[in-house]
Amino acid sequence: MRILILEAYYEPDGGPAAPLYTMLCQELVRRGHHVTVLTAVPHYPSGQVPAGFRKAKIRWTVETGVQVARVPLPSVNRSKLACRLWQFAVYQLGAVLAGWRLDFDVFISATPSLEVWLPFHFFSIVRNKPAVYSVHDVYPDTGIQLGIFRHKPVIRLVTALERSCVKRAAVVRVLSQSFVPRVKRLGVSEERIRLIYDWVDTNLIVPLPKSNPFAVEHGLDNKFVVLYAGNVGFSQGLEYLLDTACLLSDEHIHFLVVGEGAAKEDLLAKANASHLQNVTFLPFQPRERLPEVLASADVSVVMLRRGMGFNSLPSKTLSILASGRPIIVSIDEGSDTWNLVERSGAGICVPPESPERLAEAIKTLKQNPALGEQMGQNGRRYALLHHSPESAAEAFESLLLEVTTQ
Repeated sequence: MRILILEAYYEPDGGPAAPLYTMLCQELVRRGHHVTVLTAVPHYPSGQVPAGFRKAKIRWTVETGVQVARVPLPSVNRSKLACRLWQFAVYQLGAVLAGWRLDFDVFISATPSLEVWLPFHFFSIVRNKPAVYSVHDVYPDTGIQLGIFRHKPVIRLVTALERSCVKRAAVVRVLSQSFVPRVKRLGVSEERIRLIYDWVDTNLIVPLPKSNPFAVEHGLDNKFVVLYAGNVGFSQGLEYLLDTACLLSDEHIHFLVVGEGAAKEDLLAKANASHLQNVTFLPFQPRERLPEVLASADVSVVMLRRGMGFNSLPSKTLSILASGRPIIVSIDEGSDTWNLVERSGAGICVPPESPERLAEAIKTLKQNPALGEQMGQNGRRYALLHHSPESAAEAFESLLLEVTTQ
């Protein structure tokens, strides 16, 4: 098949979607398909475009067999919604231009409608190509809960954009069972919804010794380390992690936050105001160092604010499972992330926005290293069985064949 992927984030860009769709595209190529990606130049999470990508033309390359078109973007401050929307608009126009004459059989749209509405409808209506619309976050629900969408006209507009995409798609792919009722409310019948879980690079992310070059470089090899690695945004509620660090300031436990995002400045200010000596902030690390970063932890945490757990299944969860380290999730009970951790036996689940419960879970693992070791082994085994790139590519291949033969 000739497959087009409409995804604004692709390696070497940051964020959770970039490695996911890079892996998927490469695996589909290995399975004999011709794959083209319409993406943007790297810009996540700050909105700033690296100097090497600041050109006015669409860049065409072939990377590991995948044809990649990178749309140029202006550098903006992504913490401001208006600036972010401007970047979205530029990407959409560029994606239409890049794909104007492309030859393909089917396409996957892997980014929310706010970022892909124009090219999605151009390819599905003007080019008359079947589409798989992949839902990673449920809109407008996510934006409402984060306080991004406050006004009813904005909420109605975002709802209309999302509804027009899911209703136009041949199939809507969801990564979580809890997404199904929300997608149905947008007007999609259940027979057009398919569940394909996210995946993780189990060949790159493998269990490593705690005393590794990254840990030694940052003085972590002789400390009990609680790691948060990922987007430092508002939806994570990481201020509660700092509250937990305050509760455990006398327990010889060190907290490491690795990442960037809109909430980082506020968190740094809170840590300084609280005089926290047991918290370290580091920027995003190169992807090739991710196995060392994860291995430097004695336990990794995944956090989402109350109510957010049913709108997302953070991909970092799978990376932690693959790393062979135990995980603590502070998330809504009954959400897919909560159920995944319980089902895999990979860690401990606690309610969101509860520093006391999070502190108890951390102390439990510190006092019972054998328990943490067993949980880490359980997680690694589960990731290998259920979340490899190969299994995801096989599922998408079957779905695309189904769509193109309808």
